[in-house]
Amino acid sequence: MSEDSRRVGVIIVAAGAGVRLGRGMPKALVRCAGRTLLELALDGVRASALAGHISVVVPSGDTELRAIVHAHDPSGLTITAVDGGPSRPESVRAGLAALPGDVGIVLVHDAARALTPPHVFHSVVAAVRGGAPAVVPGIAVSDTIKVVDGNTVTATPDRATLRAVQTPQGFDAATLRGAHAAARKHSSVTDDAMLVESLGTPVTLAPGDPLAFKVTTPLDLMLAEAVVLQARAESQEDQ
Repeated sequence: MSEDSRRVGVIIVAAGAGVRLGRGMPKALVRCAGRTLLELALDGVRASALAGHISVVVPSGDTELRAIVHAHDPSGLTITAVDGGPSRPESVRAGLAALPGDVGIVLVHDAARALTPPHVFHSVVAAVRGGAPAVVPGIAVSDTIKVVDGNTVTATPDRATLRAVQTPQGFDAATLRGAHAAARKHSSVTDDAMLVESLGTPVTLAPGDPLAFKVTTPLDLMLAEAVVLQARAESQEDQ
């Protein structure tokens, strides 16, 4: 493992209940073409070959996801499972505390974005190494977006200025730790970039990928399964 890899830590947030998916279990435990979303997400991190440390945040009291983490072949990685909190920021803080103090770059990744390609990890890390304190991958928005108040449309933003933001989001470790320390009362944020933005720190956009979509609904899971099965079929044809 290179010295650069040892200084990159990844937090995989796998503490979601998966209510909208309707499977009656934590979302990261849901199987996609025979494998759990957590296993697929761990495979994606390992395929990127960028990280030296992985911290997996699981629901408090969980045993099944912890078993997956303990059974996963780290291949030189340090991998740890930690209990999450009642909100996303608290869960990320728990994952951050589990990373070694000498980690210089932290990636925060959703287990539900299990099919994120390695090049997204690489583009985010490259931007942080290039001097950006915070980086988010994103793709252009194809739908027209409306701002509403109740049932009334109040504005239509120019979609050319909009991006659908994905994970992994990358941060200079000191920037991320500082943002969490300064914003402990924020519980409604939906990503870590919002905490950094609240301090006035600039956030840089990196190229995302359509495959980094978030598995939230049954339709998303059907799409993810189709993608995985197609990739397997193509791999078998190449052998």
